[in-house]
This record gives sequence, structure tokens and C-alpha cells, in this order.
Amino acid sequence: MTTALSSATTASAPAKPMLMRVRDLHAFYGKSHIIQGVDLDIEGGEIVSVLGRNGVGRSTMLKAIMGDIEVQGSIVFAGRQIVGLQPYEIARRGLGYVPENRDVFAGLTVRENLLMGERSGNAAARWTIDQMFELFPKLRERANAPAGVLSGGEQQMLTICRTLMGNPGLIMIDEPTEGLAPMMVELVGGLIRKIAERGTAVLLVEQKLTIALQVSRRLYVMGHGKIVFEGSPQELEANRAVRQEWLEV
Repeated sequence: MTTALSSATTASAPAKPMLMRVRDLHAFYGKSHIIQGVDLDIEGGEIVSVLGRNGVGRSTMLKAIMGDIEVQGSIVFAGRQIVGLQPYEIARRGLGYVPENRDVFAGLTVRENLLMGERSGNAAARWTIDQMFELFPKLRERANAPAGVLSGGEQQMLTICRTLMGNPGLIMIDEPTEGLAPMMVELVGGLIRKIAERGTAVLLVEQKLTIALQVSRRLYVMGHGKIVFEGSPQELEANRAVRQEWLEV
């Protein structure tokens, strides 16, 4: 079995402050040991993707970080331990989460959905509704339309933008391009780049290797609940053995 691990550190790249450090993370569903000792780091403002086949634990890892399931191990976010906190407490500390099922409030308008994500009393918010409309003009066109009539891609954009309204330092996005047309996939990729350019780090779980290679600064590959590769997009492209064993169907 190939479990190639590659350093993502480059001597020429200045280190940014560590935003999240996950160490020896374990998570279970009943007696099934899904996440088996995962280590993962995210620096401020960077895009990191987690790749792997379906069923290897990528989505479960995001749920574990967000406090949706009970975990063992350490998750330090923005300098504070978050293991044991409730999801709403973790969100208030600046960790955003976009699940793969695109939960919008179908009966509310696009504008009302965005307002639902706003964190009250957050005077230093870097994200406003106007900025959301700048990022994705289609939402401005549909601002007063019920969210339930949007296309799948538009709902995905709305869910990401609604999460950004909470002004997270890190946003975790699960399979944002699943089922989308190629043009919409490109729009999602562009939105993810713009999010990072404005200083919000992104932890992306993605099935499409192409988009992950395009937007990510670093990549992790998961297999059987463990990290089996860490490195840059260039290093993953050069490592055919890892791609064949852990990514190709």
C-alpha cells in the first residue's frame, strides 16, 4: 500500500499565522472508526483541499471539526481549543461550515437568506450583502426571489455567501461543485479564490481533482480515514502512484 507523505513547506514562502491545527483526530459512528488519527494544518488566508474517494471520511472530518459529532483529539482554532464545544459556539468563534446538501431557506428571499447568516454586533465584519452581490452578481438579480426557485448552482453560491455573512476566519466547504454544470463549476472556483484573496481561509472538500489543483495552495489526500498525502498541487501532479491508488476510479 502506498502512503506517500510529502512536505508542503517551501523555503521561499513566508509562513503565515497558523489558523487551525488538528492533531490525532478520531471520530466514530457507533462502533465504526471513521476518522483515524488525522493531522491537518491551515494557515490564515490559504486554500487547502482535501481529496479522496467517496466514503473515506472527508465529510465526516468536517462534521467532526464543526462539533457535529463526538471526537477524540485536538482542534485548536484561532489559538483556542474547540473540541467539546457546541457547533454554535464554534461558529461564533469564526469557523464557517457549508455542508454538501445546500440548505437554503426556500421560502425566504435571497436577501433574507443572506441576512440570516449575519452575525449581530459584528462591527468589524469584512463581508456585507453588497460585497456578496459583487462576488456573485446573479444573486443581486435574484435578491427578492425565493431561494427555492434558484438553480442548484445558485443555491450553492447563496449557501456559501450566507456563511460568509457570519464573517468567518475559516470557511469549510463540502463538495461545492457536486452536480453542477461546467460553467457553474468555474464560477464556484472563482468565488473560492476571491474569498481567500479577501483574507478568509478555505478548507475545501472536493471530488474534482482539476478544480482543487487550480485553486489550492496545499492538498491533503485521505484514504480509509487517514491522511495519506500532503503537498502542493505540483507535488500531487508529479506523484502518479498516489493519484492511482487513492484518487482514480
